[in-house]
Amino acid sequence: MLGLTAFVALRVGAAHAQDAGMLDQHVTQQSIGETICRPGYASTVAPPFDELMAHKDRMLAERGIEADDAADFALDRRVPVVLGGSPDAPANLGLLPWAGRQGERRKARAAVMLKRCVCEGKLSLAEAQAAIVGDWSVVYSGYGQESCNISRLDVATSVEGGRIAGRVTSP
Repeated sequence: MLGLTAFVALRVGAAHAQDAGMLDQHVTQQSIGETICRPGYASTVAPPFDELMAHKDRMLAERGIEADDAADFALDRRVPVVLGGSPDAPANLGLLPWAGRQGERRKARAAVMLKRCVCEGKLSLAEAQAAIVGDWSVVYSGYGQESCNISRLDVATSVEGGRIAGRVTSP
């Protein structure tokens, strides 16, 4: 069992590399107590709502999505602010449907669960970031409200086709 835990930890640790453009450089493992683990932190760094909605409108137009369908989509931060993602960097912004297995509502819940685990010291910030940019829907389905089960991260950041699924690389 100890060997399996070490293997999982090594695999997850290897998957922590993120595109620096997606991350808030003020949030590090050492600063989580003053940043993401501080109540209300995300609202203190969030850009004005109007700016975000203007960005969302541009992204919808670029993708040919009609204005009537805009409410079905959320402006997604690939690495959520609550996990040290940049609140406004274009590299960190995308679109997700609100609903469904791959929807923003579920991703937001997964991010909150991962943040709790980071703030309790059960996961590192890098592990949580790798999980949320990997197959976060696996993380969502694997986490309970009481558990920070790191074994689910092995699935979310597993090696597929010679690359780590949770790794974000620059194009």
